[in-house]
Amino acid sequence: MAGRASWRSLAVVLAVLGAAATTAGEAAQVPCYFVFGDSLVDNGNNNGIVSLARANYPPYGVDFAGGPTGRFSNGLTTVDVISKLLGFDDFIPPFAGATSDQLLTGVNFASAAAGIREETGQQLGGRISFSGQVQNYQSAVEQLVSILGDEDAAANHLSQCIFTVGMGSNDYLNNYFMPAFYDTGSRYTPAQYADDLAARYTQLLRVLYSYGARKVALIGVGQVGCSPNELATQSANGVACVDWINVAVRMFNQRLVGMVDQFNRLLPGAHFTYINIDGIFSDILRAPGGHGLKVTNRGCCGVGRNNGQVTCLPFQTPCPNRNEYLFWDAFHPTEAANVLVGQRAYVARLASDVHPVDLRTLARL
Repeated sequence: MAGRASWRSLAVVLAVLGAAATTAGEAAQVPCYFVFGDSLVDNGNNNGIVSLARANYPPYGVDFAGGPTGRFSNGLTTVDVISKLLGFDDFIPPFAGATSDQLLTGVNFASAAAGIREETGQQLGGRISFSGQVQNYQSAVEQLVSILGDEDAAANHLSQCIFTVGMGSNDYLNNYFMPAFYDTGSRYTPAQYADDLAARYTQLLRVLYSYGARKVALIGVGQVGCSPNELATQSANGVACVDWINVAVRMFNQRLVGMVDQFNRLLPGAHFTYINIDGIFSDILRAPGGHGLKVTNRGCCGVGRNNGQVTCLPFQTPCPNRNEYLFWDAFHPTEAANVLVGQRAYVARLASDVHPVDLRTLARL
């Protein structure tokens, strides 16, 4: 019951924020919202593929109105929060099974275990890499051209939409820092690996741009070294974050800032921005109580040390006070944390939260 109450309280927060973002009866701030990413924002695209990276079973979705949907959280993801703040009546649907009408207002292409590199996450089975997600988007654009009548109409429509792209987490968790399955850790220094990821990422983001994407937010990689799984397996005391992991990931994030500046300088009409998830999480971890959180080093649902050695199992009983936890399982944030991050992506609380603009400003450009 406590869990349901916490969900209702968060829902009230979102309703208030949504009302502030759009006045009654006003349309959404942008005509469509397209999502690319991994398990942090997957909302069902992996449900129909043969993969260990699936979350369409209880207790995932325990606080979500629709129950388990494929979201790797107890409730809302960050993009669910963002879609509400942008004024959309409904959550952005997964591309898998989306209708033509839904393509007009945007779909979610994200896939759990996906990476920028093609091999990333392969030990978990099926997943849709970032290049595969871009191919699905290209297919969607071709359908939009048919729906809207011509390429110019489709280009005009897409130029007003918001795109969020959050890739890279798995390229570290399920590739670079997994030597039992991958040799990238021995073949690349952290700086070389960040360069490799950035080069591949740049190429695919240019494809998105060539297919109409103009207002694009690159979601940085969070503090992987502070996840319950890394605390359980790499931290001496299970409390201190694993700095060498976070340092490597920050090298990639730094390159994202440079990419944003380059795109905005070189690509006509482009409005790219960077959402500093690492910085937002650092701020939350400095004073979790001030953000309504009490437990930051354990998963609400999981097995072993820090509830992070094995992720949340089917029908496992999760913690009752989910709104006080930063992490839902071994890797993924709770709805409470996703609300905090989504709010700050939409309206920056600190200047360091975004570069150069937040999503509310991006929508107005």
